[in-house]
Formats: sequence, C-alpha cells, structure tokens
Amino acid sequence: MNYRKLGNTELNVSTICLGTMTWGEQNTQNEGFEQMDYALDQGVNFWDTAELYSVPPKKETYGHTEIIIGNWFKKSKKREKVILATKVAGPMREYLRGGGNNYGIEKMTEAINGSLKRLQTDYIDLYQLHWPERNTNTFGKLGYEHKDNGYWNKFEDVLGNLKKFIDTGKIREVGLSNETAWGVKKFLEISKDQNLPRMMSVQNPYSLLNRTYEIGLAEVSIREQIGLLAYSPLASGYLSGKYRNETYPKGSRMERDWDFWKYRYNTPNLKNAVEEYYKISKKYNLDMSQMSLKFCEIQPFMTSVIIGATTMEQLKTDMESVNVKLTDEIIKEINEVQKIYPNPCP
Repeated sequence: MNYRKLGNTELNVSTICLGTMTWGEQNTQNEGFEQMDYALDQGVNFWDTAELYSVPPKKETYGHTEIIIGNWFKKSKKREKVILATKVAGPMREYLRGGGNNYGIEKMTEAINGSLKRLQTDYIDLYQLHWPERNTNTFGKLGYEHKDNGYWNKFEDVLGNLKKFIDTGKIREVGLSNETAWGVKKFLEISKDQNLPRMMSVQNPYSLLNRTYEIGLAEVSIREQIGLLAYSPLASGYLSGKYRNETYPKGSRMERDWDFWKYRYNTPNLKNAVEEYYKISKKYNLDMSQMSLKFCEIQPFMTSVIIGATTMEQLKTDMESVNVKLTDEIIKEINEVQKIYPNPCP
C-alpha cells in the first residue's frame, strides 16, 4: 500500500480509501465487516463514510452505514488502527434535523454526537462538510448563476463551531466536500487570519470521465496542501467496463437506482469515452478498473482515492491498482481521449 500525508498534518493515510456508502443498502452488515477486515489486512487505514449514508439517501436508511462501522469497531477492537472520516450533511430534507441548513452550532452538535454514537467511538479523525450551504454549483451542475438571497452560516462561524469540537476531542481534523475553488480558498484564508481550524482535504469527484477538478482546484490543492479525496473514481462502475453492452447487471448500482444516478451518467459521449479507455486498457493488457484508479492515484494533487466495492472480487481488484504502473505512453493516450471527449460525466 502507498501512503500520503493528510494536508499538512502528521497523519499518513493510505492512497486507497475504503468507501462505505453501499453498506446498509446494497451490502449487508456481514459484507461490510468482510470488506473492513480485508482492507485493514491490506494496509488500507483510511475509511470514509457520512451520516447521510447509505445511498441513495432515505429516511429509512439514514445513519445505517455508520452503525455498521460502529458495530465492527465494537467487535474487532481495532478503532485505533483506522483513520476515520465522516461528514455532516449540508441543507437537507425535513427528516434530517427538520430540514434546512445544518452547520449552525446546535444542529452540528446534534450531528456529531449522533455520528459518534452510531460509530461507537469517542472521536472522528476527519470531519467533513458534505456540501456547501450557500447557493453554488455542486454535484456536477454547470452554468453558474449567482444567487445570494438565502441564509447560510458564515465561514468563520462554521470554523468556530468546528473548533469547539476539536477542543473537546470529538474531532481531530476537518475537511470539505463538493466544494468550489472559491469556497476552499475562503475557508483557508479565514482560518489563517482568525486562527481557526484549517481544512485539510477536499472530497470531490474525479475520474477519467470527470477531470474538472484540474481546472482550478488542482492548483489550490498543491499550493495550499489541501489534497483531493477523489470519489466516484470508477464513475459508479462505468470505468470497470461492466456497462459497455448497455445492460446493467442484476444488483448493480445502475440497475437498482438508475433514477437517482441518471442525471450524472445519462450524458452524450459517455459511452464513446468509456469505449476508448477500454481499448487502451486492452492494448496494454491492463484491468480497466485498475488503470482508471491508478491514473487518479498518481495525480500530484491527490491524497487518496475512495473506492466503493459491492463484492469482495471488486474490492481486491481495486486495491491491487496500487501496484499497477502507467507508462508515459499510456498516460499520453488517456489524455488524447480526454481531448476528444472532455469530461462527459459531471
């Protein structure tokens, strides 16, 4: 396994992060236990979850993933071996603390206490804001239209709230998710000017089908030591090649929840781009999933690549990607496809 520093901290996190959002929906607790056992044995010490999981988010399954992880901690007694990341949800439906914004002190206190209880732990290593409260482009939305007519907690107030949790030992470090370059810079600026907690990571989408992070956020990541935690590095399975015949295997994410995911994957040129990347993987005798994951891992702005597997076979294949070598020639061919089909998946 490979490791990198989380931000400018002394925490060494594995460059493969164990994603968990399917546990409690597509995966049972026993399957989640098996994944955690295997991941830890392979040197994966970094796990990511959220209070909102499992996905797709529903009132009936809210918090179920954290519960599964907590039950594993209780059973295994290995909490101290894991660098654990979770998230507080942004503006949300009424079933979550009455709806609306969640980064005020009262709601955030309720959120973190709930996560700690479900996770059966006294502390969280990395606590992330799941998405911004303000009106901005998130989850692949394009065509920014400025609207500043809604209430949202000021950055300094949110950082002040997080400081209280750090001071009491409930969290160690803080990070962002689904954030813009402007948002990241504002958080960093305010934390420096007002001596408030510093954001150490940004969890945004990044894959061969979505390299928009490179446009502005990559420079911020490198210059400010706030690396990317890449989610959807396989584009929910498209970059494994399993959807190439335009059918969805029984039990797959697309077969189960197409209505939830179609806004992201029902796009022009997605099929064409996948086919070209598949050809490259076959030309160089590479597993397509491993090639796709390795491309993410080697980026200079990357801290860790979050993998989410629903089977042990997928998990083992994905983790083996750390041992793959991509030559300059392979990377050049990948970049040529990006020029022809730029970012078909938001």
